[in-house]
Amino acid sequence: MHARPGGPRRTVPSPNHFTDVRSYMTHPWQDPALPADVRAADLLARMTPRERIAQLYSVWPGSDETPGGDMAPLQHALSEDIDLAELLPDGLGQLTRPFGTAPVDPAEGAARLASLQERIRSANRFRLPALAHEECLTGFTAWRATVFPTPLAWGAAFDPALVREMASAIGASMRSVGVHQGLAPVLDVVRDPRWGRTEESIGEDPYLVATIGTAYVQGLESAGVVATLKHFAGYSASRAGRNHAPASIGPRELADVILPPFEMAVREGGARSVMAAYNDLDGLPAHAHHRLLTELLREEWQFTGTVVADYFGVSFLESTHAIADSPAAAATLALAAGVDVELPAVRCYGAGQLDEELVDRAALRVLTQKCELGLLDPDWSSPATDTAAVDLDPPHMRALARQLAEESVTLLANGGVLPLAPGTGRIAVLGPLADDAAALLGCYTFPRHVLLDHPDVPMGVEVPTLLEALRAELPDTEFTEDPVAADVCVVAVGDRSGLFGRGTSGEGCDAADLELPDGQGEVVEKALASGTPVVLVVLSGRPYALGRWADRCAAVVQAFFAGQAGGSAVAGVLSGRVNPSGRLPVSVPRDPGGQPGTYLAPPLGRRGEASNLDPTPLFAFGHGLSYTSWDWQPPTVDDRSFPTDGVTTLRLTVRNTGERAGTEVVQLYLHDPVGKVARPVIRLIGYARVPLEAGTSAEVHFTVPADLAAYTGPDGDRIVEPGALELRLAVSGADEGVRWTVPVTLTGPERVVGPGRRMRCEVRVK
Repeated sequence: MHARPGGPRRTVPSPNHFTDVRSYMTHPWQDPALPADVRAADLLARMTPRERIAQLYSVWPGSDETPGGDMAPLQHALSEDIDLAELLPDGLGQLTRPFGTAPVDPAEGAARLASLQERIRSANRFRLPALAHEECLTGFTAWRATVFPTPLAWGAAFDPALVREMASAIGASMRSVGVHQGLAPVLDVVRDPRWGRTEESIGEDPYLVATIGTAYVQGLESAGVVATLKHFAGYSASRAGRNHAPASIGPRELADVILPPFEMAVREGGARSVMAAYNDLDGLPAHAHHRLLTELLREEWQFTGTVVADYFGVSFLESTHAIADSPAAAATLALAAGVDVELPAVRCYGAGQLDEELVDRAALRVLTQKCELGLLDPDWSSPATDTAAVDLDPPHMRALARQLAEESVTLLANGGVLPLAPGTGRIAVLGPLADDAAALLGCYTFPRHVLLDHPDVPMGVEVPTLLEALRAELPDTEFTEDPVAADVCVVAVGDRSGLFGRGTSGEGCDAADLELPDGQGEVVEKALASGTPVVLVVLSGRPYALGRWADRCAAVVQAFFAGQAGGSAVAGVLSGRVNPSGRLPVSVPRDPGGQPGTYLAPPLGRRGEASNLDPTPLFAFGHGLSYTSWDWQPPTVDDRSFPTDGVTTLRLTVRNTGERAGTEVVQLYLHDPVGKVARPVIRLIGYARVPLEAGTSAEVHFTVPADLAAYTGPDGDRIVEPGALELRLAVSGADEGVRWTVPVTLTGPERVVGPGRRMRCEVRVK
């Protein structure tokens, strides 16, 4: 058995030295009327050094019950065999994934967690419970919980209000069974879609990631669950799209692309936790990055919550980054940088003597957060102490999952074959993913994250495959596997998610290129060779190069791991029951090779005569088609000339000129013709979903602050400079997607803008 954290066990002080809080309930830290920080400081002053350290780590109950599958990289190599009974007398900071480690009936899990919390409370002299955290990226990662679409699908929906509603429902379900913190959302901006965790990201544009991600934070926090921003920062910019690789980016890319989503989620979303990233930035690992975790996050952005380690991230300072020579040295580096809590289990923070001031700083933050959650209140009890049935997949959550899935499905191309005509005689359904539920589930869904190691356990929720959903959608249609004998051929290709090489997408499942995996292109070629019109359906966690087939297909549909209702959502789009409104949150490349790029390229990064390689995507960011038609009237603008600290309002009337209801997604881009540094040709600064019945119209108002023109200049300051700009109203990020261009001019002096700048465009649809 390993030594207990903090060194050899000391003699328990006499009752004369410490007040027995079980007998006297009158101390300031127990008074709910006092501010949380005051209560936390009073409690901290009463704790021994060992008790303070105990608040800075977690235990992972049941992690050794997962046969054969690592829940995190190097889990078994770095976990310590620690006796829980030896730990508990000093208290405990966190519990790691009591529901998300192995399949457990929700009611049984709630009762078990309540029992464990009572054991923890009974063992420590302050009767403090632990803070329980769980994954919740695609819903509560628990058996029998609703499986929502993956974040890349959130981005495709362009619907922050719906994402907020989803997150609120997820948070309420977690809180109802005793979970306090959710490890979501992922705010990494996609830089190279070969990265396996592309599916966990919202998109390749920082404004889209910021607004959608902040909506998720607001929803989760509104339910009383602490939202944890992942992964701070630069993780998605790793070299060659490899997981856990160095991030080779400059300070300007970090400031203008990577950081804005985190800043908005802290400032506007009210996120109360941030998770450090696995990568290094120019050689300095994020878990030891004082400038990032303390100077920027806390001093500039005024973040007051907790910074938690990504799983084993503190240990990695020793084992993979090689900047520490012992667990204790790794702990010292992480604490000094600003990592408050070691997850998922104690190793480094319990390895030896730590700086008392750093421990107190972190412990005060942890206790303050526990106080905010009610865990310091004398009458605290677990919310789930009975054995009544717990429903983690209720009708209202299934309805939200269905709506988000339907909004996320994106029609990329359509030669007129879709929607399928009523009474379509015979449909051939081909492809390895046509009748596989895995094609709809991301790597952080419970079935793909945990149940792969429990093959005999049922999925726990209903996940109709695409083929099953099509049969239900079109009950009078004959289905076949022979494309020659069909009127239309639906070919389903894409990904099966997994962890660390156990899938084609997901954490640790990176791609060498953007070719369809496992030779699935041959299935497409076979279908095309039949001469039957082919509808290509891509069910994936990243975009794949479709240039070889797109112009030969009758239609192309993209769905990014759309969750338990994903099969029905895609079937609904194919049948026409659902008018597609999804828009691409990432560009779809034409060719699979080379270093993939995003639409946020400066002129030098676009097609030119200096190279024979054309990086222009096949389908651009923001692209998506509809089954109805739209007319955009000429826009008006309040002020074509406004100061560098001012605003202007743009107005656009959109009319549905088709024969059926639909939703248009109006996108507003900024073009800066001349800057002090090379800038993206365009970048998104606003968007609006505009649902309209046939023949009706609406007016969209974009109030644009000059601050949205800010960028990091040559001296490292974020500036707004006077001069000419263009506001481009568009249906995508491609040049041909622009519908109207509105020239404006910023006047007055150049401004340096800081954390107080306005970060979003205010949008109204009337």
